[in-house]
Amino acid sequence: MDTPEVISIGNMLVEVMRVDLDQPLDQPGAFVGPYPSGDTPIYIDTVARLGRRAGFIGSVGNDSFGECLMSRFEADGVDTSCVEVLADYATGVAFVAYFTGGGRKFLYHWRHAAAGQLNPVQVKPEYVGGAKWLHLTGCNLAVCESAREACYRALACFPGSGRVSFDPNIRPEVLSVEEIRAICQPVLDRADVFLPSLGEAALFTGAGSDEEGCRQLAARGKIVVLKMGARGCRIFHRDTDIHVPGFEVVEVDPTGAGDSFCAGFTVAMIEGMDIYKAGRFANAVGALAVTKKGPMEGAPWRDDVIRLLSV
Repeated sequence: MDTPEVISIGNMLVEVMRVDLDQPLDQPGAFVGPYPSGDTPIYIDTVARLGRRAGFIGSVGNDSFGECLMSRFEADGVDTSCVEVLADYATGVAFVAYFTGGGRKFLYHWRHAAAGQLNPVQVKPEYVGGAKWLHLTGCNLAVCESAREACYRALACFPGSGRVSFDPNIRPEVLSVEEIRAICQPVLDRADVFLPSLGEAALFTGAGSDEEGCRQLAARGKIVVLKMGARGCRIFHRDTDIHVPGFEVVEVDPTGAGDSFCAGFTVAMIEGMDIYKAGRFANAVGALAVTKKGPMEGAPWRDDVIRLLSV
């Protein structure tokens, strides 16, 4: 495989989810899975499905769950030359419960699993230095110190001519919001594209609203893409502020839709689309991602996106 254009790094997990709604994780009940998962793995797999050269840095265990993840990456064309298979650690797992009204509850096994063993030594300067785009998330900065340092090293090795995108993807189950904001600051400062969900732009800037927070960051030259689920997205860049409507689809599983959206926006920007077309392309990718059960199962292929855009 040629040098990847797009690289990401982080937690390689499988997801095991409740079959029925409103079944808490502290009681016996049925689960379904495993499904390949992890925020940056979903992102990079979607990039590959959309036709761009993609590579990943991470760790899995030498077990069936690890094979689940590696098989998906290899089938979809993600370069895994910087993924380590660790004999002494199990692959990370996320257990998920869904609730009426759209709420979710996550229970993670990753800090002491293979995902939590990600370390700076795995980040090869020649690998990261050859890419055009680097995508990082707050979730991976929060896993543990060695994973955080690996992300920082990837940022340091990445060429100044390349673009960095950052999805805060805050997980209160991992660290407090205040702690996450502090460790994310170096990445936010370098990011060319910031992709917050509702509530995150205000949180990261201390502004009174997402709109105000997005405007503050856009004034610094960043492209700020506020993800709004079914309502689409709102894009801020310098003095520009545009709303890009979403697509109407039947939602089956929302997990991973934001990660796929980020992948769609990355691909659109690499291909030179203007910000409105990039938002529309990303909205289509994110919409299709919710139509199948499993966080990575709905990640669309390029032809799927083109069909939805043509409707």
